[in-house]
Amino acid sequence: MNDRPLTLMAVHAHPDDEATGTGGVLARYAAEGVRTVLVTCTDGGCGDGPGGVKPDEPGHDPEAVADMRRQELKASCEVLNISHLEMLDYADSGMMGWPSNDAPGSFWRTPVAEGAARLAELLRQYQPDVVVTYDENGFYGHPDHIQANRITMAALELTGMTPKVYWTTAPRSMMQRFGEVMREFGADWEEEVGSAETAGDNAMPEIGLPDEEITTWVDTTAFGGQKFDALAAHASQGENIFFLKMGKERFTELMGVETFVRVRDTTGAATPENDLFAGLR
Repeated sequence: MNDRPLTLMAVHAHPDDEATGTGGVLARYAAEGVRTVLVTCTDGGCGDGPGGVKPDEPGHDPEAVADMRRQELKASCEVLNISHLEMLDYADSGMMGWPSNDAPGSFWRTPVAEGAARLAELLRQYQPDVVVTYDENGFYGHPDHIQANRITMAALELTGMTPKVYWTTAPRSMMQRFGEVMREFGADWEEEVGSAETAGDNAMPEIGLPDEEITTWVDTTAFGGQKFDALAAHASQGENIFFLKMGKERFTELMGVETFVRVRDTTGAATPENDLFAGLR
């Protein structure tokens, strides 16, 4: 073959997404000697400001929030031993239906071809063996997550590269347990994802997949502490507080397995699998 190390590239929308959905695999594969590359598409400027100030409240400064979140992201990358951080630095689009969706420079407003061309450069540079991003609905309908999926799949077409490709997901059994634990700690799922996704519809969209449709279950229990600490690095963001209230042991119990759907593969590795690099080593 060649001397190029096995490489995992995760394409995420905002600072802190790397920890919630893929913190375990990023830490695990780094420990196994895999080169880990994180691409963060937006600056996170629609996140909480100091003191929990929300984007629609007086005193919220998107540029200041973006600067703060950039530092938090770097700290998270250190915790997870991420080899390379690449920031596309598009403006955070906010939740679906927010005016920020259509603001100049927002990721949601950016033509897919433009974002894909920039990501294609990174794909050529790092030559990943495995690429991870969100599904076509961005897991729960967030515009920046949807756009991350779009540019990732378009960039792969541009390059003609054939890494294994995975979309993050969650088993329905875990989502039920997750909701119970959130209520136990005084949080509410609808509040966490925002009501804008279901404007005009009282029912939350069904999140995740039936257990039998999940192709890949990766045990990251041994790295639960790192994943917890990576989330703690993003302490400015209120949606992380209920995770941190759990403590590391309870958090690891709930979040110690990360699950994916394999959408592209040339290895022929059997599914269900327990390793993103099955068939590659």
